[in-house]
Amino acid sequence: MSGIQAPKILRRGVWRYLSDRDILVAALVTAIVFVASLGLLYAAHLVRVYWLAGRSPSRVTERRTMLVFGRRLVDDRLETDFIGRLARVRQHALDGQAERVLLLGGFSGGTVSEAEAGQRWLSAEGWPPAVPMLLEQVSIDSLENLRHARVLLRESDDVALPRVWLVTSRYHLARCLYLARRLGFDAAPLAAEERLPLTRRYVARILMEAGYLMWIDTGMRWAALTGNRRMAGRIS
Repeated sequence: MSGIQAPKILRRGVWRYLSDRDILVAALVTAIVFVASLGLLYAAHLVRVYWLAGRSPSRVTERRTMLVFGRRLVDDRLETDFIGRLARVRQHALDGQAERVLLLGGFSGGTVSEAEAGQRWLSAEGWPPAVPMLLEQVSIDSLENLRHARVLLRESDDVALPRVWLVTSRYHLARCLYLARRLGFDAAPLAAEERLPLTRRYVARILMEAGYLMWIDTGMRWAALTGNRRMAGRIS
């Protein structure tokens, strides 16, 4: 088992970007368009997140590389969403549907990375030795997850990336799929849960994800409109 490693102390979450001028501009533009559209922009992204969360498969019939998105650890322990993602990929690995698996996730402030914690859980539960497992321990958000996965999976600049399944919680799928396709992945979503939960917590997560996706997508459209290559290059 191999992969990328990084220092243990990294700043996480959306707040780490608030000193970035491009991202603040994207936030301002998003707020203006949100108000000008009377909230319809947000509603469109909410429908997108909800639709993909509800319609994505939890079973696959095509063997591909699987990217498993990490989740913040609590006192170095895995929380429910992360365990669900790991259980999903383990079942597919046992069924022979995974070419290889890449566990994504850096340090959440504890003593182990999300990727390493996931690897320990999978090993304890029983992992098929024929399926290679890589660890990516540098990233601290979904975009960095995919950027570093691209480095690990690209054998050379002139070789195409492998087709991948994005394994994560249903509420998280739309954002991951958007980012993956912008980064050049031939990607498809694979849901951790059998079906879409509609608990209060889960609905809140879907509402938040719609906001994140609106912010990212509006920022990329603004970058294209204004010719801001620096901003556009963040997700390319």
